[in-house]
Amino acid sequence: MKNNEPTLESIEDYDTLKGSKKRVVWTVILSGLIIGALFVAAKMYYGDSRDSLPVGESIGKVPLK
Repeated sequence: MKNNEPTLESIEDYDTLKGSKKRVVWTVILSGLIIGALFVAAKMYYGDSRDSLPVGESIGKVPLK
């Protein structure tokens, strides 16, 4: 049974990325950092959820059928 999955050793640019593959990797990394920064900025701007509604009731027993 032959394994058709590519291995790291069989990939031609295992050690160094070149050309469009390198651009794609950097684009994904930068996109992740930008999206993360936007989430951090939104969290800092809008703050914590201090305006949540308090729940006074608790479920004592869950009815089963």
